[in-house]
Amino acid sequence: MPASEKTAESLKTFTPYKPKKGEAYMNEDQKNHFRQILRNWKSELMEEVDRTVSHMKDEAANFPDPADRATQEEEFSLELRTRDRERKLIKKIDATLDLIDEDDYGFCDTCGIEIGIKRLEARPTATLCIDCKTLDEIKERQERG
Repeated sequence: MPASEKTAESLKTFTPYKPKKGEAYMNEDQKNHFRQILRNWKSELMEEVDRTVSHMKDEAANFPDPADRATQEEEFSLELRTRDRERKLIKKIDATLDLIDEDDYGFCDTCGIEIGIKRLEARPTATLCIDCKTLDEIKERQERG
């Protein structure tokens, strides 16, 4: 199973946060909940990086057959591209943890409204509310099309 699927799977193992009646949005309990999710996610990504390094060291071979060599190089290339995406995600997780520490987490970068607990549960690094994200994607499609 690719690491991105494992990560998505691991995020589902967290018990969703159940806001108490009348509690303030992004209170300490909520921030701690998301801090824990983000730290676990980052930890899993780092473990995957370590596994990749070990795998590449163990599997690196000088195959006499050019087709075997090409296959191995393609596998390594794919693995490294995946790790590069995960490296960028780790940076995003670190930036999100900083937002939590600065009491700026959970609010849309564009309009400033609450992103919402459920959206953050699904995408803990989200920086846009669903409406702004939808508009952003529509603009992106129009620019490409």
